[in-house]
Amino acid sequence: MTHPGEQFYPQGVRWDDEITRGTLPDLLSAAATEFGVRPALEFRDRPISYSELEALVEMVAGAFLRAGYGKNSSVALFLGNSPDHPVNFFGALKAGARVVHLSPLDGEIALSHKLSDSGARVLVTSNLSALLPTALKFLDKGLLDRLIVCEDDHWGKVGTPQTALPDNPKIITYRQFTEGAAKPPQWPAISADDVALLQYTGGTTGLPKGAMLSHGNLTSAVSVYDVWGKPSRLERNAIERVICVLPLFHIYALTVVLLSSIRRGNLISLHQRFEVEAVMRDIEVKRATSFPGVPTMWIAIAALPELDKRNLSSLVSVGSGGAPLPVEVARILESRVGMKLKSGWGMTETCSPGTAHPKEGPEKPGSIGLMLPGIEMDVVSLEDPTKLMPVGEAGEIRIRGPNVTKGYWNRPQETAKAFVGDRFLTGDIGYMDSDGYFYLVDRKTDMIISGGFNVYPQMIEQAIYTHPAVQEVIVIGIPDDYRGEAAKAFVKLRDGAKPFTLDELRTFLTGKLGKHELPAAVDFVDELPRTPVGKLSRHELRMRQSPPHGASQKQQAASGGRS
Repeated sequence: MTHPGEQFYPQGVRWDDEITRGTLPDLLSAAATEFGVRPALEFRDRPISYSELEALVEMVAGAFLRAGYGKNSSVALFLGNSPDHPVNFFGALKAGARVVHLSPLDGEIALSHKLSDSGARVLVTSNLSALLPTALKFLDKGLLDRLIVCEDDHWGKVGTPQTALPDNPKIITYRQFTEGAAKPPQWPAISADDVALLQYTGGTTGLPKGAMLSHGNLTSAVSVYDVWGKPSRLERNAIERVICVLPLFHIYALTVVLLSSIRRGNLISLHQRFEVEAVMRDIEVKRATSFPGVPTMWIAIAALPELDKRNLSSLVSVGSGGAPLPVEVARILESRVGMKLKSGWGMTETCSPGTAHPKEGPEKPGSIGLMLPGIEMDVVSLEDPTKLMPVGEAGEIRIRGPNVTKGYWNRPQETAKAFVGDRFLTGDIGYMDSDGYFYLVDRKTDMIISGGFNVYPQMIEQAIYTHPAVQEVIVIGIPDDYRGEAAKAFVKLRDGAKPFTLDELRTFLTGKLGKHELPAAVDFVDELPRTPVGKLSRHELRMRQSPPHGASQKQQAASGGRS
């Protein structure tokens, strides 16, 4: 076989099948033409058809152009899971702008950096109390020229807390922004090579860096999944109901749920947050057929009382990604409800696709699967990234394909370090077995993956250093039964300072950091380990804290990708 693992591909799928690339506005327009009145989204039990979605997109695209946010502009989205996201995401792209995703889970430090770095001077948010107060801080800091505020109750009233808009000429409601907007005589010309999205991920300095994802990268990613899943789709010949609880600002949900579902004419059942009984209603009552999740969601489902009496029979496609899935959870789901849950691997820089498991194939506990069609992966020496490692030996995983980023926004040096020729160095340490299956064993970076989200120790350390009692701090990841990993702070206090409790530390950090970044544990130490040149050593601390080898195996089993 030319490509490792191809022998286990679904019948009729080849590694060299054509991967198509284009633009995202064309992807939506083709779907609207083909599927018309078919529901594209369902939110709060209200359906939105493909035709209606495209009409909303064109209206806001016209408004963006009228306001001067077209080619070479960056439009930031600070939105949760509601139709406001796809409408403004596709609208900004159709106007020719590039989108900047801001995560509502992030703290003010990271969000301010992303706005400044991306050059986005306009932000689209919601009047939800979980979003608007933070967005208003960016105005106060002078980071924005305009704030566009979507009114959440436009999609139906559910009693979600909302915040009133202050009187400020820079703030405009979505209704006011789009009122009277018209289609231009001609939409801006967009190329597959144009940057569609700045999706931020970790930087070596501790500040996030923007992966430049082109229209071609993202449409290729959709095509990769299309090619891989074509045999099962032809066999089923059905419109799928896809549960979307994963946040749309995350690359996993964006590609696997939103873009792929639109490409295929499926219905996206959109949830604002994960509530286990709401998801079970979607499965048991509305007969959802597809549910991509992260480990925390599957842990909650596996913990349901009388799980074996719940009816999950409608599900034909399930997946877990974003973080390692404890093997016990996979076993519970298989033994009690007959559901085989396997994880693939991918990352922000690959627009999600990397590896996946075929339905039929050898059982490989702990594997992340085979490289997908059109994607090449190999393993190279940690000391020399041009030297290939033999089968079964660990090294850094490299990847290339039409879905791989062309680099980092305004970071030529980091871009150069990340590539060997046209192969991207993932920072993940792993190996490939003789059947072409890949396994992850470690990460080169210090990044923590908590509940499927990337958490960067240095960002947490920077915030803890603002505490008046702290002299020095190191943050590392520790195993967490629910989130996979969580942050733990090791603190050396200033002379005369008194220790504080974990709750006091979390209260102090609230607002400075996102909830997922808040430490789950804190220890006070007399001295922190250092390198020979005197720098604080996270690596040495981690070595001192590491559990015996076998204790970490369950965290690696059924491992999912990082995005």
